[in-house]
Amino acid sequence: MPEPSPSSLLIIGVGNEFRGDDAVGLAVIRLLKAKKVAQVTFMEADSGCDMLLESWATAEKVIIIDAVSSRAKPGTIYRFDALAQPIPESCAFYSTHAFGIAQNVELARVLDQLPPSMTIYGIAGEHFTTGAALSLPVQHAVDEVVALIMLDIQQSNEP
Repeated sequence: MPEPSPSSLLIIGVGNEFRGDDAVGLAVIRLLKAKKVAQVTFMEADSGCDMLLESWATAEKVIIIDAVSSRAKPGTIYRFDALAQPIPESCAFYSTHAFGIAQNVELARVLDQLPPSMTIYGIAGEHFTTGAALSLPVQHAVDEVVALIMLDIQQSNEP
């Protein structure tokens, strides 16, 4: 895992590419990597979210993308400022493990280890079954989230 340099932007795509819409964070991060954006560190994390606190320890700004399981229409995009508020309980990040993004963020908050800026994008999934592909609504959301993150990157580079 590459370690970000101080004052850097770290973008983390979370997911399991073998579990349908759970792969959405990985799909977004791979499209962003293909854009070859300078001064950004990209990271793929499995849906267990192990080592997230360590990965963002030196980053100034962190963006995380993951699938969420909610009652919203599949493909719905959520955007949270993790420093401004806890992640709402109604928006559960999909994880095959008990300790996911929300738990990592809240642990980091308690330990005072949140980065200076943290944005979380959640995309409501439809199918999380083994062997499934991304559902059509989630595929459409991938392009929209990539565009939103490109705007975030542009704004973070402005003086």
